[in-house]
Amino acid sequence: MTTLFKVLSWIVRILLFAALFLLAVKNTELVTVRFLFGSSWQAPLALVVLVVLASGAALGILACLPALARQRRELASAKAEAAASARKPAEPVPPPDPAADMPSQF
Repeated sequence: MTTLFKVLSWIVRILLFAALFLLAVKNTELVTVRFLFGSSWQAPLALVVLVVLASGAALGILACLPALARQRRELASAKAEAAASARKPAEPVPPPDPAADMPSQF
């Protein structure tokens, strides 16, 4: 069953690569990207799309880094706390007092 999923995964990857490759081949005309203060950049449309996609992925990863660092710190402190509690023997719990559960009669 696992090999079937691996084969299907590779088939989907190959189809996606082929579709993106054909899109890049068909969109080779030059486009002009205009920036602030009059500067501009001319490049093939496929390259512009690739640059925008890569920069968006990089910004997304950078945005996730603070949360990832916080989670790693919390995990390390939780592991240290669990290790410390495993070394410390548990305190015995006294048995319940049966007289405390019975109602008093007058």
